[in-house]
Amino acid sequence: MTKNVRVRFAPSPTGPLHIGGVRTALFNYLFAKKHNGTFILRIEDTDQNRYVEGAEQYIIDALNWCGMPFDEGPGTNEKFGPYRQSERKPLYKAYAEELIDSGNAYYAFDTTEALDAHRKDHEAKGKTFIYNWHNRLKLSNSLSLSAEEVKAKLEAGEDYVIRFKSPQDEILHLTDIIRGDIKIDTNILDDKVLFKSDGMPTYHLANIVDDHLMEISHVIRGEEWLPSLALHFQLYKAFGWNAPEFAHLPLILKPTGKGKLSKRDGDKLGFPVFPLQWTDPKTNDISRGYKEDGYFADAMVNFLAFLGWNPGTEQEIFTLKELVAAFDLKKVNKSGARFDPDKIKWFNHHYMQEQNNYELAEAFKNYNSELAETDINYIEMVVALIKERATFISDFWDLSHFFFVAPTTYDEKASKKALKEGTDDIMNQLIAILNANTDFTVETLTTEIKGWITTNEIGFGKVMMPLRLALVGALQGPDVFDIIFMIGKAETVKRIENVVKSLKY
Repeated sequence: MTKNVRVRFAPSPTGPLHIGGVRTALFNYLFAKKHNGTFILRIEDTDQNRYVEGAEQYIIDALNWCGMPFDEGPGTNEKFGPYRQSERKPLYKAYAEELIDSGNAYYAFDTTEALDAHRKDHEAKGKTFIYNWHNRLKLSNSLSLSAEEVKAKLEAGEDYVIRFKSPQDEILHLTDIIRGDIKIDTNILDDKVLFKSDGMPTYHLANIVDDHLMEISHVIRGEEWLPSLALHFQLYKAFGWNAPEFAHLPLILKPTGKGKLSKRDGDKLGFPVFPLQWTDPKTNDISRGYKEDGYFADAMVNFLAFLGWNPGTEQEIFTLKELVAAFDLKKVNKSGARFDPDKIKWFNHHYMQEQNNYELAEAFKNYNSELAETDINYIEMVVALIKERATFISDFWDLSHFFFVAPTTYDEKASKKALKEGTDDIMNQLIAILNANTDFTVETLTTEIKGWITTNEIGFGKVMMPLRLALVGALQGPDVFDIIFMIGKAETVKRIENVVKSLKY
């Protein structure tokens, strides 16, 4: 790739960043880094009515948490700034007027009421109202009015919009990196609004102007923008600019595979659709985030990479560096990608095993007030024993509580299975062996107790099941000899004595 790769992620600050937006940002980031390019964040806040306080910072925090910091953007290396469209407002009017001067756009003075009346009239006749070549000369605009009438309306301060003049009887030949060649008949296109009399551009004009001025080489965005490709291509042509290359990513679908993934799906099925927790500034409603739900950023990134992209190999676990090396837009699928809540848990379980035990122990201690006075090194040893069965740090307590507190009750079903006539005698013999032990290590304990069982032909189940029940309160958990070593001789003996006291024949 000879030209400098410059890509942008351009969200609107209208609320928390959806997981689909994170995936779009990720694919832009991977593409940029693959080609030693620049990853840009631009905040598209032209619609001030939908602006939500805190949303921009949320977007930045989400990108940073995912390990995808932007190279250029608000407050960072602003060589093509400002990077908020609301702060670029003076730029757009001049470009809109340039299109008018070149005959590629025109003023339209139609009122909302007049346009609604046209739509209703068309609907009554079973037609769809489209504002374009076939009726523009019959409507109120600078193409149908005289120059004097247009000047008078503008000087009187009448509301207007500037519309793009879509050509008639042309076939556009467009190219998309993911979808290939696309043909569009311009006769079916409407004359989109580019600029409004309030001084703000629409998305269509602003994003084209900004992409050109910021020297964007590739526009990688969601499939929902595919219908706008024809207009955007024509705008580049009208300005006489070279267009960037386009790639439209497939939708992220509901877990059922039907329809676009929404927050409602997450609420209904019990999983987040946002990277970070979000508190609505107006209602104070809290939406769950992957970070706060205990997911590792690496797991979420690895999972999102496979939503619509496949490296063409059997490998599924990728570091961010490996994703950069393997990423290829041509391997992105055209069809939608189904969101699988269980798959991201699978990734999280894997990344749990990769985490530093001490750091996990610190997080575990902070998560559980019961551990406030417990030595962090002891917690670290516990984590090493139980993390292979955990998906989240929130799982740790259920998997390890018996390392910290003795069971006060015993699982009823397990008790019936483990506690038989003669169990008290066997357990008392075991207590004697433990008390006599002078080398309290996992290896010695294992050898002594298993040797005693074998020599006396007791049967492992008769010893190990009531022993585990005494230690844990249930027939689960890691190796019993690891538990015995961790909690110590005195505590082990005490717990065995307690289970013996509970025996009822």
